[in-house]
Amino acid sequence: MAQGGLSPSEEMMRSVRKSVKLPIFVMIRPRAGNFEYSDMERFRMRAEIAMAQRLGMNGIVLGLMMRKARIDLERTRVMVWTAKPLPVTFHRAFDEAADLDAAARDVIRSGAARILTSGGASSALAGIENLTRLVKTTNEHLIIVPGGGINASNVARIAKQSGASEVHSGLGSVLPYGERDYDRFESEVRKLTTQLASVT
Repeated sequence: MAQGGLSPSEEMMRSVRKSVKLPIFVMIRPRAGNFEYSDMERFRMRAEIAMAQRLGMNGIVLGLMMRKARIDLERTRVMVWTAKPLPVTFHRAFDEAADLDAAARDVIRSGAARILTSGGASSALAGIENLTRLVKTTNEHLIIVPGGGINASNVARIAKQSGASEVHSGLGSVLPYGERDYDRFESEVRKLTTQLASVT
């Protein structure tokens, strides 16, 4: 979690699927660091996608970039095709793109269903103007999911101002990753849902 999430093991996927009834979207990321992957790493990613399908996951989250801060369109297409029928979310590697609008068009062309993004900024709140524009310009083609620093204190504002229908929160801005205070985590999730319920 401290590295932004890596591909979980088969054992973890199996355990979470057994315990959790909600839809599960699994991260496919073979290593920390940049998002330019070798042939061997992409082979591993396809194998991890197949494992996620076999274990009953509901969606895939991944991101592939090229030099010059561009989406790796062709290789992302391969991953999207490999994941079918599971929907693919292009994760915050998107925020490294030099041109967010061009990157969004590439993600649309790849066939992915969602983009998880902070609008190219350090947080969703800081990138709210870009998020609002992306929601409007991609509305008919995919779902923009604001993420980055979202918690109960700002989720309603971000959802309302951006017009996003989904948001992502790891709650890392209020609970350090790896903390095992599950009661506090549950409390923060309740606060989030209460704030979201207030958005019309």
